[in-house]
Amino acid sequence: MRVKKILVMMAIMSQIALITASSVAAGAPYEAYTYNYYEDAVPLPEPYLPDKSITGDDLGVGNFKNPNDMYVTKDGTTYILDSGNARVIIADKDWRVIHTIHTFMNEGQEDKFSNPNGIFVSEQKEIYIADTDNSRIVVMTNEGDLLKVVDKPTSDVLPEKFKFSPTKVTVDKANRMFVVARGVYEGLMQFSEKGQFIGYVGTITVTQTFSDRLWRRLATNEQRKRMQLFIPTEFSGLDIDHKGFLYSTNIDMETSAPIKRLNPSGQDVIKRFGYYPNMGDIRFRIFGHNAGPSRLTDIKVLGGGMYTALDSYRGRLFTYNDKGELLHAFGGRGTQLGVFNTPVAVEQLGDKLLVLDRGKSNIVVFQPTLFGKSVFKANALHYEGKDAEAVEVWKDVLRLNSNYDLAYLGIGKALLMEKKNKQAMEYFELGMDRRYYSIAFKSYRREVMQEHFSSFMTGLFTIIIGFVVLRIVKKWRKRRTVNREAGAL
Repeated sequence: MRVKKILVMMAIMSQIALITASSVAAGAPYEAYTYNYYEDAVPLPEPYLPDKSITGDDLGVGNFKNPNDMYVTKDGTTYILDSGNARVIIADKDWRVIHTIHTFMNEGQEDKFSNPNGIFVSEQKEIYIADTDNSRIVVMTNEGDLLKVVDKPTSDVLPEKFKFSPTKVTVDKANRMFVVARGVYEGLMQFSEKGQFIGYVGTITVTQTFSDRLWRRLATNEQRKRMQLFIPTEFSGLDIDHKGFLYSTNIDMETSAPIKRLNPSGQDVIKRFGYYPNMGDIRFRIFGHNAGPSRLTDIKVLGGGMYTALDSYRGRLFTYNDKGELLHAFGGRGTQLGVFNTPVAVEQLGDKLLVLDRGKSNIVVFQPTLFGKSVFKANALHYEGKDAEAVEVWKDVLRLNSNYDLAYLGIGKALLMEKKNKQAMEYFELGMDRRYYSIAFKSYRREVMQEHFSSFMTGLFTIIIGFVVLRIVKKWRKRRTVNREAGAL
């Protein structure tokens, strides 16, 4: 009877576990996925689950009105740019409001923002605000005291009637400002510490389709004049990593490289070694509802070589590693917690992700799952060169999802570093990576040749000696036979 009771209790506990698991899964109103070698969307366990949403009323400051941007510092302080209310709300990591900046003193007079679109906070807690409709960058202390204003840039390379309309701003450790501005197609505007315009960084290359080039060749001079000019697109999102490399996004429906990593010289050095380009969705409808490629409007550097890009068109988040491999994608549009209306900014708070939704006037907080934490940890260890430790984490990932190709590739790369080429080949085959499989195969072939070379040469030498001896013996026997026959005669 006692054993029977234990079995009944175990059955009840298993049912409770199943119900709990199903409720957790039901808590995500979206499906996570990645793309495999065959260009198929492969379902994944959710890397993040929606935890809660934060509104202005939750913070006790009244409703947000068209919020456009936010920034989170290393200590967890969150700066919310509530554009419609022309204010900056500063909250600590527990979402307690520290203070709100409505106005500031500028040359003895009270001043305020007008439709600000971008915000950045330096390590010294200096706040940089792209005050768009006032055509300026406002720099102030954490308490809201004005430090300087950058406006009306002058240069020979700027048009005579140039209007400065900044929308995004970020700052490096040398206090150089990099600004996204409306109507500027030459690249990011770069300003010195003193606010002087010093040039452009990272011009976006124009991409023409085959049909565009064909029509321009066939068109008459008059038709060409009426055709749309092929001018570069504007940048849409901006972030900077600890090495000073700029990460940017742009909205170009024809490009396969909307994400860039710009070095100090303005060259794009991002790696694109994944199955497909780092461009969000690679499978999408050509016509109809939700047609067209992703429109990446913001980007956040996560650390460990990883970054997340926000697709405002379909409301999805795409996370890549330093090789440009898509780790996972999730999100969507809708009314439930965890999906969006008009997402405009993504940030990181500890191991959580924050998404600012202008359409819903809230911030959605996402908690990482065990799968998400494991993927993040494995990639971070690989980025730091700790491949042996990463292998154990990748094995945990495979226990959670045996169809995750990147886990096989991660283990394969670690085995390759340890010169376990034959085992590495098996994992690269499972991960469908031909390039790395070829590298492992060549190394394994060289290894086999080196291992058996002495035996092979010894055997070959023995065969040659045997063949020579056999020839000599045959000649000697033949000569002896001839001599015998000659003596008989």
